[in-house]
Amino acid sequence: VLDVQHFGSTKQNNFGCYKCYINKGGLDWIGFECDILCSWKPINIFYLKHPIYCCPSIIKKCLYVLFRWKNWWVRGILTLAMISFFFFIIYLGPMVLMMIVLCVQIKCFQEIITIGYSVYHSYHLPWFRTLSWYFLLCVNYFFYGETVTDYFFTLVQREEPLRILSKYHRFISFALYLTGFCMFVLSLVKKHYRLQFYMFGWTHVTLLIVVTQSHLIIHNLFEGMIWFIVPISCVICNDIMAYMFGFFFGRTPLIKLSPKKTWEGFIGGFFSTIVFGIMLSYVMAGYRYFVCPVEFNNDSNSFQVDCEPSELFQLQDYALPGILESVTGWTTVRLYPFQIHSIALSSFASIVGPFGGFFASGFKRAFKIKDFANTIPGHGGIMDRFDCQYLMATFVNVYIASFIRGPNPSKVIQQLLALRADQQLHIFNSLKAHLTEKGLLPALEEAAA
Repeated sequence: VLDVQHFGSTKQNNFGCYKCYINKGGLDWIGFECDILCSWKPINIFYLKHPIYCCPSIIKKCLYVLFRWKNWWVRGILTLAMISFFFFIIYLGPMVLMMIVLCVQIKCFQEIITIGYSVYHSYHLPWFRTLSWYFLLCVNYFFYGETVTDYFFTLVQREEPLRILSKYHRFISFALYLTGFCMFVLSLVKKHYRLQFYMFGWTHVTLLIVVTQSHLIIHNLFEGMIWFIVPISCVICNDIMAYMFGFFFGRTPLIKLSPKKTWEGFIGGFFSTIVFGIMLSYVMAGYRYFVCPVEFNNDSNSFQVDCEPSELFQLQDYALPGILESVTGWTTVRLYPFQIHSIALSSFASIVGPFGGFFASGFKRAFKIKDFANTIPGHGGIMDRFDCQYLMATFVNVYIASFIRGPNPSKVIQQLLALRADQQLHIFNSLKAHLTEKGLLPALEEAAA
């Protein structure tokens, strides 16, 4: 209901003041203005049967408040729905998570490629839509083949077709890409050379941003679901808390690329994400289901997540600094070492992670679009929700490789089995001498006896 009421003037002229009254969902919103410069004319509102007379600026202010809260409720309800779905797929296990990541990757690729088609009006180009999806297939074959070979070597060696594909995997991948490259060259049309090369570059940059990052997400998942869930949850938490702090307290603009982003939201999201990351890590680090790497069990012919947790996921005592000791009265605090790492993950998610969103905002402004798609009401496309996640995935993968993970035993065994028998024997004797020198081999022999 939108009602316009006339009031007596409080100024020294004959212009009246108008009040716009909106009642929506039991809440009353009132806009009030007296302005001699305001032009009075009939304004047709889409849900009114008859035109009304009101100042356009008042209507704009009133409707802005209404639609702002409507968007808040829409985003909030769908965010809760997406979080519930996220919990459900976590319950289904790592293989389902991997398939979901693949589906998200394909949808993000489709959204970005569609923008390229519409911006450059390239629907009429011969074979180009087919080639874009063909290159996506080639790159996924390469990356997923590498992942299967690295993490499930015993399964690959047991099956003859998989062993052959693994041995010549990179050659097959290159041959597939080379076929697509030759098809692109043969599809070049005289009057569209520049446009076709634009789209060729567009496709490859999209593959670099989307497919490579999703491949890193899969790698993080195989290290243990905690390395997948905590970083993603930190980005989601930062996104939600920054939005809420900005919605209720935001006054100072943060960056011109995203006018709705504020310093209040940025700072509030940072501290909220740090606390959330520490608490979530404490809860998850106590369960083997989350901390154990995904491995293939030869006996059960299935994937499993069961192991003896490493020191990273075992409670340890840490001495508190003098300042904190005087405040809390505690001399030590009992934490999982992973919680210390979670501070780094949370800090990146809240400080650097948003720049993935700023990058996406700049991209959308460059092509004069609001969202990548309209898949999720109030949120835009899938890419609008995952623009920060891809940057986070790269950081987590680099962080694991730099500070957590050592050499991959499966990869070492894979390389050893590919050697000749005399080379394997030489390595065996060298390793035996090394273990004997360190005093480990006798202990192993006694344990075996």
